[in-house]
Amino acid sequence: MSRKDSADPVENPQTGTALVSDLNLLRTFLAVYRSGSFTAAAGLLGLSQPTVTTQIRSLERQIGRELFERLPRGVAPASFAHDLAAQVAAPLDALAAATGGGAASERPGPVHLAGPAELLCTRVLPALAPLVSDGARLRVTAGLTDPLLDELRAGRHDLVIATVRPRGRALTAVPLMDEEFVLVAAPSWADRLGGRVTAEGPAVLHPVPLVTYAEDLPIARRYWRHVFGTRLSCPAAVTVPDLRGVLAAVAAGAGFTVLPRYLCQDELASGALVPLHEPDDPPINTAYLVQRPDRPDNPDVIRVRDTLLEAGRTW
Repeated sequence: MSRKDSADPVENPQTGTALVSDLNLLRTFLAVYRSGSFTAAAGLLGLSQPTVTTQIRSLERQIGRELFERLPRGVAPASFAHDLAAQVAAPLDALAAATGGGAASERPGPVHLAGPAELLCTRVLPALAPLVSDGARLRVTAGLTDPLLDELRAGRHDLVIATVRPRGRALTAVPLMDEEFVLVAAPSWADRLGGRVTAEGPAVLHPVPLVTYAEDLPIARRYWRHVFGTRLSCPAAVTVPDLRGVLAAVAAGAGFTVLPRYLCQDELASGALVPLHEPDDPPINTAYLVQRPDRPDNPDVIRVRDTLLEAGRTW
């Protein structure tokens, strides 16, 4: 083993037992962990896919643990892989920077950003437009928080906007913005109800169709618990897996819904939507900007992160 590829042994983060001192194996492990597949890691490292597979198997034999679950497409890190990545990522990134890994003259790669579709489209992409005009490249994925966080752990995204704070030590989460939820309908329904929701309670809404983005009614159920102190019992009349579609349907008179205020503030201001009830203590949800704790090797990841955190103060 050459001197440059030897180092103090990496220890088991749980037991303190020495694991491995071969940096090539650790570099390969980190590439697979971040990219989410042996094939992608091979491309990043300039190796063949069989070589990557052999090195990961060698590392797994040395530490006596399986690091990745083999999936039909790519791999998913086992729980121990998160601990190992947290231990080796910063030293390997620092070594790569010190030895010229990633020349400053090279064009930074795209920033892989993910989050809820409506928030990405209405707030995030407009905030990042100046960075794009300045040369930054984005690859944007819309989806639900839990799958996106799993993909972030596997290295498929650089940043994820999550609607819940992630658990565990593998991810770093910073509050981005607070969403206030509002109960709304088109003026035709509001006129028909005549303020009775506030006076008589939510039962008066039972004849009105409920429009939501999922069958389990997560936003509406939370509003009912927080504001009315009761369980929401009416089923959805319409489900649309995008809150912008929910907004469009309700503004057209399909029924009532609960939406983040930021998403419908223009419609509320114009009168296209009317709040059916305005409690003193509306439900609030915090969105988080999440990234892996390793140092990003792409400077545009830091630019995107800082731009979003600054913009989030005004959202």
